[in-house]
Amino acid sequence: MRLMTRSSKIRRADRPDGPSVRDARRGGTIVYTIAAILTLAGLADATYLTVQFLSGETAVCGGSADCFRVLGSAYARLGPVPVAGLGLLAYFAAFSLATFAAFGYAAARRFFPLLIWAMFVVTLWFLFVQTFLLHAFCRYCLFSAAIVFLLTGLVVAAPRQSD
Repeated sequence: MRLMTRSSKIRRADRPDGPSVRDARRGGTIVYTIAAILTLAGLADATYLTVQFLSGETAVCGGSADCFRVLGSAYARLGPVPVAGLGLLAYFAAFSLATFAAFGYAAARRFFPLLIWAMFVVTLWFLFVQTFLLHAFCRYCLFSAAIVFLLTGLVVAAPRQSD
């Protein structure tokens, strides 16, 4: 048994690597892991719509005329490129950055929020288009918007870490 004097006792919270720093790292890892999982759902959604567009097939919208109107509109493509393809790239980049951030890469932790905020702004634009210009909603687009809103919430709630 080791005797400790009062002056030699250091509270765990006073240590530089104490619970607050370790808990922030663990919290960040959890947030980025959840973000990576969410981006996989967005990646699947965007991949499905991109493949449907490129193959010339009609997306299965459950008989919703609104869905067909949105996916067939001029807003669903940028020239010959489907907007869903750009979403696929964005979700892949977000997945990659979230994965690297979960493993502690500082650059990924810096760029991930920037990408998510950009995706959030684009999502707001497309929600505006569906609501006020097309007066129609696509369930795949709304699913993607929900994912982006959740990712934005994670970015806002993520513990800040000094690099």
